[in-house]
Amino acid sequence: MPEALAPAISAEDVNVATGSVAVAPETRPLYPKTAPMPTQAGPEGIRFDFNRGCRVLLPARAAGQWRVRLRDLHTGNTLFQSDNQGALVSSAKRWFVRFRIEVWSIDSPEVEPREVFRHDYDPAGHDVLIQFPVGTLGDTLAWFPYAERFAEAHPGSRVSCALSGLIIPLLRDAYPTLRLLTHEAITEAAIADTAYATYSLGLFFNDVECVHQPTDFRQVGLHRTAAYILGVDASEIPARVSLPDDTRPIAQPYVCIATQSSTQSKYWNNPYGWREVIAFLKASGYRVICIDQKPVHGTELVWNHIPHGAEDETGDRPLTERLRWLKHAAFFVGLSSGLSWLAWAAGTPVVMISGFTHPMNEFTTPFRVINWHACNSCWNDPSLRFDHKDFLWCPRHAGTSRQFECTRLITSEQVIQTIRRIPGVTHQGPEKPTVA
Repeated sequence: MPEALAPAISAEDVNVATGSVAVAPETRPLYPKTAPMPTQAGPEGIRFDFNRGCRVLLPARAAGQWRVRLRDLHTGNTLFQSDNQGALVSSAKRWFVRFRIEVWSIDSPEVEPREVFRHDYDPAGHDVLIQFPVGTLGDTLAWFPYAERFAEAHPGSRVSCALSGLIIPLLRDAYPTLRLLTHEAITEAAIADTAYATYSLGLFFNDVECVHQPTDFRQVGLHRTAAYILGVDASEIPARVSLPDDTRPIAQPYVCIATQSSTQSKYWNNPYGWREVIAFLKASGYRVICIDQKPVHGTELVWNHIPHGAEDETGDRPLTERLRWLKHAAFFVGLSSGLSWLAWAAGTPVVMISGFTHPMNEFTTPFRVINWHACNSCWNDPSLRFDHKDFLWCPRHAGTSRQFECTRLITSEQVIQTIRRIPGVTHQGPEKPTVA
């Protein structure tokens, strides 16, 4: 049978932008399985759906032919057409397209084709599944507001979101119109067997043909790529989060920091940076609370420790506890990581130190710290393939004196000057304190 099939998603094609709070092991499947056959019934044995693209199943026939056409109602383009005696047709694009399906029966060459079926995409009254890869905190928080925008753009649709069970408590009460389920619950409830449409969010590195995303995520930013995949307004908005215990954890003024990450290029690699900034904050009257998951992280000969002078609130704790610390903090100092996205969601000013990502990659913060004199933004270079298995990945300068210069050349003075610009922040500390 003739087919127009998009390639399957592999682990090499999609990544999550791993942050400092891992929420599941990498060995889990990327997404729950899609129903093997289209879930919606049409006339004369035709079946169809929009699960990871538009799918149309035309039953085999002994005489005559089917003619099937897939169109994009937004652009007016015909995307695919085939005459056949039975086929499973699947669109090449898996991101949101407002498809029109047209099917005719060609009973004989002498007779005009007879229109059998026409369907314009409309999820009202149907189940739609939006799948988040089970990876890290930042990606889900970055993408989740666009799932709500999808539901708002399609009134009457029943939108379910598949995501990590560790993140659901942060979001469930804040998004009552969406159904939040783990990947396992999606499979157990057999939601994929009835879903009208399914969309999979991710960072698709090898998607040269733009099968899974309409544009390379490195050109639009980590969060906005979800909007492009779902076909909604791409303007950025922080995720809403709910907090069961809203009390202040300590009475004294404090600042939260997070220093750990999943790859060395995301660390602040200035050897004196954290110590000097923490000394400045403490001299200014703040307690400094480290809320990383791990106090020590690294590989082989490279290990990163909780910085001197910070109070240790690390550990495998609920994300709601970290949210509580962040909500009452004067501000947050961190990296391009999940806890920065959580701080943004909490409404806390975010000082983000990052050189390996371009500022457009993350949410807009007036307190972004980058050194343009150093090599920078390799993550957002489409010619470079990020290797999440190489902890010491530095694609341009690995093994040279310039390795990780993107953050190594960010000084404590630059970070302290940025902190001084935060409205209402106490800063009696010296520009560059002397540390023991």
